[in-house]
Amino acid sequence: MDTSKKYGEMKITGLEIKKCGAGFRDFCFVKITTDGFMETTNGKKPIVGWAEYLEERNIGLRQVIEWMGQLIVDLDPLPYMKIITQLKANTRHVPGGIAGQAIGAIENALLDVVGKAYGVPVCMLFGGPIRTELPVYWSHCGSFRLSYSDMLQNPHTKVKTPPIRNMDDVKMLCKEVKESGHKSLKTNIFIFEKDKDTGTDKPAIMYMPGFGGGIGSPELNLSHDLLSTIVNQMRTFREECGDDIGLRLDLNYNFKTEGFCAIAAALSPEALNGRGLDWLELDIMSPQALRRIRDKAAMPIASLESLLGRKAIMPYLEAEAVDVCIIDPLWNGVDESVKMAELCDLYEVNCAAHNYHGWLGTAMCAHFCAAIPNFKILEVDVDDVAWKDDIVTVVPQICDGVLSLPMGPGWGVDINEEILEKYPPIADNAKSGIWSSAGEN
Repeated sequence: MDTSKKYGEMKITGLEIKKCGAGFRDFCFVKITTDGFMETTNGKKPIVGWAEYLEERNIGLRQVIEWMGQLIVDLDPLPYMKIITQLKANTRHVPGGIAGQAIGAIENALLDVVGKAYGVPVCMLFGGPIRTELPVYWSHCGSFRLSYSDMLQNPHTKVKTPPIRNMDDVKMLCKEVKESGHKSLKTNIFIFEKDKDTGTDKPAIMYMPGFGGGIGSPELNLSHDLLSTIVNQMRTFREECGDDIGLRLDLNYNFKTEGFCAIAAALSPEALNGRGLDWLELDIMSPQALRRIRDKAAMPIASLESLLGRKAIMPYLEAEAVDVCIIDPLWNGVDESVKMAELCDLYEVNCAAHNYHGWLGTAMCAHFCAAIPNFKILEVDVDDVAWKDDIVTVVPQICDGVLSLPMGPGWGVDINEEILEKYPPIADNAKSGIWSSAGEN
């Protein structure tokens, strides 16, 4: 059936923000409506563009998106880059940051419109799909269970996730990973302590001083005891998971160059008693410092997920500071993300997608991964709220650590608005989000 539209045949009629409570955070969506229709087996259907975005410790993003939404009403969505170029010009004096993320969210919703208007998956707009089967890794493995286990469900077992309180619980988690079929995982730093008086386990915490507060902040020093804790944790993961499961550790912004170097050197295959890390992930704002860390590392270094646009990653590529460039398609927009990946390819660097979102965000990242030649792996969160599947029309399928690309028009995944209304967003947004309790440790 012919669903194609021509230049000038369609207009944007509105932009809305939709949110859904998701336990300790919200799922956030941009909805762009148009006066266009697409032919389906059930007759004509209005063309609506959806995009997931992240509002977490970037309060005000919604308001910027809504302001930009007023600027694009009555415009033709098909030449979407004309709109994006204008929005970038409107915010030229405040590049990146919240303005950049707002543009990325609108760009992604427009791409959904364009794909639906032409009746093709978004990846085809960029010459894809190069692949439809995408290797993934289980991200934040155990990390959210430290504080939020009562809110989460494991989709493989369909039961509430057990808490992580000690290394015995980590061992049980590794058994769960192996039974799930996943071939790779990424975790964070866990801190376990015993009550001195009772000998019982104190509430475990995720070590996260880089996001503002708690143990280790603001100095970001690495103590000898903490280094031993990190090595012991990753050795336990290796011994319990075996060499068939790939391991990654995310250090975020939690140390300075000296500490990152020490950890990168310490986590050798010998220290883990087996296969080494697939990568060590970290964030630091100096290309020279990151290159120094890479030179000390016993494993590949992955970074750059928080950077927006080609200009931001260029100094790191020129410094040969990374083995894997992590790109966030939701923050950058998929079009800009593809261009960032093309730049990385010039420097012989492969790319992974930063993705700790719901299923729509995962589908968006998957279309990015399907469109680029220099693809490494896709991040996915496994532990999540029980209604994560219900809010989308299509749940991307993951089997044995491989995600099958949704191939419907646009992202191939739409939002079920009736289900969204059943789970109101978190009222106190300032305290919502994965890292919201960092200062309370």
